Amino acid sequence: MHKLSLDAVAREHLEKAATASTGRSAGTVYGGHEQKLRQTVLGLTAGTSLAEHESPGEATLFVLSGRVRLHAGDDAWEGRAGDLLIIPPHRHSLEALEDSAVLLTVAK
Repeated sequence: MHKLSLDAVAREHLEKAATASTGRSAGTVYGGHEQKLRQTVLGLTAGTSLAEHESPGEATLFVLSGRVRLHAGDDAWEGRAGDLLIIPPHRHSLEALEDSAVLLTVAK
């Protein structure tokens, strides 16, 4: 069994994002591209966006800290710490409304 602190991983990626030219940092905490399930922690500074992209499969976004907005077409959903956003199965983007950390879970 392997245990890790998502709070600690989130803090680490927020610190890295703060010094990165892109304003973001990410790391897979479970699984990977070769497995069906993948979980990735992303740290995003306020105002940073992930440009519109295709859905990677069934996916959710759990907000660990901060506040984000998920856009898909004309729809948008805001999430704050503790919220779980279901990512729609089509093109979408993500915007950090304040310094934020999220857990992206993807099942292929």
